[in-house]
Amino acid sequence: MIIDVHSHYWEYPEHFSDDFKEQARRARGDVEVDLTVRYAEYAATATAASKTVVFGGKAKLSGLWVPDKVVAGYVKQQPDKLIGFLSLDPTQPGWQDEMIEGHQNLKLKGIKLMPMYAGFLPQDRRFDYLWEYATKHHLPVLLHTGTTFISQAPLECTLPRHLDEVATRFPEVRMILAHIGHPYEGECVVTIRKHRHVYADCSALHYRPFQLYHSLMLLQEYGVWNKLLFGSDYPFTTVDASLAGMRALNNMLEGTNLPRLNMDKMEAMFERNSLELLGIE
Repeated sequence: MIIDVHSHYWEYPEHFSDDFKEQARRARGDVEVDLTVRYAEYAATATAASKTVVFGGKAKLSGLWVPDKVVAGYVKQQPDKLIGFLSLDPTQPGWQDEMIEGHQNLKLKGIKLMPMYAGFLPQDRRFDYLWEYATKHHLPVLLHTGTTFISQAPLECTLPRHLDEVATRFPEVRMILAHIGHPYEGECVVTIRKHRHVYADCSALHYRPFQLYHSLMLLQEYGVWNKLLFGSDYPFTTVDASLAGMRALNNMLEGTNLPRLNMDKMEAMFERNSLELLGIE
């Protein structure tokens, strides 16, 4: 059983500003990514995945806005396979009502935040209601941490260290720090090690194999393989490509004395019951 904790749904290009679409061409360097989402395509390239967490995204600053009802409609097409999360941009008026609507009426099972893309610090006490609500209703929160291709998105807002304060004040919230916080992997690893309910995901990293090798070796040396969850970041890449890329990481070390990644622990990560860890039924 493989659970993909990180995939997207949106209608492209309708849910993006022209500026976002133009800047997204930098997402994969010289590889232009097709951001169109189709479940049939996802399923065909996710042959090992049994369940998938899916969300849209809300970040007015960066030009992305996917209504939660659109994500909920997508989930209803494959209710046995898809688990929907609502998205919030707490810099915008009405976010509290959107959170309640997404959870209580649309029955979405978690929250997706994009602090850098929306331009806010997640530990800002103006947003404590978000963390209080997530605690009360047992909603896991997945946050983008790490790099971006959007010029107006402030890097300061993406640093994994900011979630240390949140986890200290709200220790029962299950959090996922996306992308191992790359290129701030060190901050991410020490944060997930410190807090019982804070995890990272490995989504959208396999196509930078040397960087990913170092990220996972750091995680291995700190002894926190158990805090890593599998994710793809579809449509930026796929489940099958992610699995193949990660399983091949040690191959590039042939002929060197560099330490190897523990493949047994990697395979255990692929098979981890992430939904149980996150408290999702």
